[in-house]
Amino acid sequence: MQFDYSWGNRYNVAPGDDVVGVIRRREHEPEGTVMRWGLVPHWAKDPKVGYRTINARAESLDERPAFSRAFERHRCLIVADGFYEFTAPADPRQKRKDRWLFSFASGKSMAIAGLVRTTAEVGEAFTMLTTGPGADVAPYHNRQVVVLAQADWRAWLDHMAPAAALLKPLPAGTLNVRAAPRA
Repeated sequence: MQFDYSWGNRYNVAPGDDVVGVIRRREHEPEGTVMRWGLVPHWAKDPKVGYRTINARAESLDERPAFSRAFERHRCLIVADGFYEFTAPADPRQKRKDRWLFSFASGKSMAIAGLVRTTAEVGEAFTMLTTGPGADVAPYHNRQVVVLAQADWRAWLDHMAPAAALLKPLPAGTLNVRAAPRA
C-alpha cells in the first residue's frame, strides 16, 4: 500500500478540517477517503462533540465509551507529511508557542493511527491516537501521535488482528524535527 495524493500545501490542519485517510470496509481492500477530524461517538446527539474527541489516548481506548467500539471495528490511517508539537517560546516575551514539525527524512508521507466512524451529518469522522513520546519527540512534548511503520499498515486496518502492540512510538532516529515558521 502506497500513498500518492495531491491536495496542495495545507499547513496547520485543525479540528473540524477534512483530511485524506485510508479505511477498510469489512472484507474489502483498503480505500482512500476524505475524513473530518473529530470523531462523533455513536451515542452523541450533536456532531459538535467531535471537537472534544480529536485525540484518543492509546493506553485507555478500551476504557472510553467514545472509542472502545471504534477500536474494535473501525480503524483508519490518517495521511500526513508530518505533525506539529508546540513548546513554550524560547523568548518569554513572545506570546505564541514555538512550533516544531516532525516528518520523515525521506519526505515520504506518514500514516497516523486513527479511529473512524461514519455519520449521516458528517460522513467519515476520525480521531488520532496518541501515546507517550518516543525519543525523537520527548524533548519537545510529553505525548505524540501514533505514527505506524509501513509494515504495520495492513494489520492496523484489519479489525480482526490484535492491534494494541502497534500503538507505540517509532524507534529513535526515525523522525526529523525542525522549527516550523509561524503561520
